[in-house]
Amino acid sequence: MIRVALDATAIPDPPGGAGRYVLALAAALSRRDDVDVTVVSRTGDTARWPAPVVDRAPARRPVRLAWEQVGLPRIVRGLGVAVHHGPHYTMPLALGLPAVVTIHDLSFFTHPEWHQRTKVAFFTAAIRTSARRAGALIAVSAATAALLDDRVGPRTPVHVIPHGVDHTRFRPDDPGVDAAARARSGLTGPYVAFLGTLEPRKDVPTLVRAFDRLAGSRPDLTLVLAGARGWGADAVDAATAAARHGHRVRQLGYVAEDDMPALLRGASAVAYPSLEEGFGLPVLEALACGTAVVTTSGTVMEEVAAGAALLAPPGDVDRLAEALEAAMEGDPERRRLGLAVAGRHTWETSAAAHAAVYRSVS
Repeated sequence: MIRVALDATAIPDPPGGAGRYVLALAAALSRRDDVDVTVVSRTGDTARWPAPVVDRAPARRPVRLAWEQVGLPRIVRGLGVAVHHGPHYTMPLALGLPAVVTIHDLSFFTHPEWHQRTKVAFFTAAIRTSARRAGALIAVSAATAALLDDRVGPRTPVHVIPHGVDHTRFRPDDPGVDAAARARSGLTGPYVAFLGTLEPRKDVPTLVRAFDRLAGSRPDLTLVLAGARGWGADAVDAATAAARHGHRVRQLGYVAEDDMPALLRGASAVAYPSLEEGFGLPVLEALACGTAVVTTSGTVMEEVAAGAALLAPPGDVDRLAEALEAAMEGDPERRRLGLAVAGRHTWETSAAAHAAVYRSVS
């Protein structure tokens, strides 16, 4: 049995993509009999974690970042763990025991314009530090590992461990809750769904323009944007205001975790036109639901979908509209392939690979 501290102090409520990874990983690790995991969280953030929790971190970001270097090492050493896992790029410098750090993507290096300047400065420095000082790094995809090698040149071993899918929830058949879940969001007719934070790299304005090309010939179709408003979301509003059929674009805000499968299952197609991701979990979850997916060629999402998604070049409105049109026509063979691709990804497999990395550094 290896004892591990899992740092969840940077995970907001509601969680984004990286937060959903940490929540699912904590749950899968807690079900294993060879790992004893303790979550370290912000003060008062205990109810959502499936493992024992120590809630000591300050809530405010500037104070929390300082606490990570001063207070967190004391907490972790007091737990008597063998390994510390920083699942969000960072690690304490004066830890005194091996650390494993997850790197989700390298967009702070490749596209700093997509992020706030303060975050770019902080995370580029944090990633470089982790690449020098961690016992091991976990990259969530081969694409992330390749960029990490190119932009940072880590001195520590890098392990590629893909995300999983909760197949008890993200599945093709309706467990009897879909109608109620979609009613809560006011979804009654056919729709194209996007799931993710509204931020520059998701390229949602291009999706709005592509939908506008289709909407004239499909008068009952809506575009549903399900995700919290991030930095740069005003560009989505501007694209919607300029669209002829912008009144049929609906922003739902963050959708509760329990309602996400119903949203994906009920869609005529799921669009994920992101320009760059570390993994692109909504693509895999939509495939697990048996829904047609359109995403961006030349990205990690093409890697993850493994031939099961329709592809459009980044930022290409016409090609994205064509791919959405094809996706809504349906293809039983592509659907079967998508289910097979998603079926190869489980959080149990991901947790087992994480456990092996913990043992390698302890």
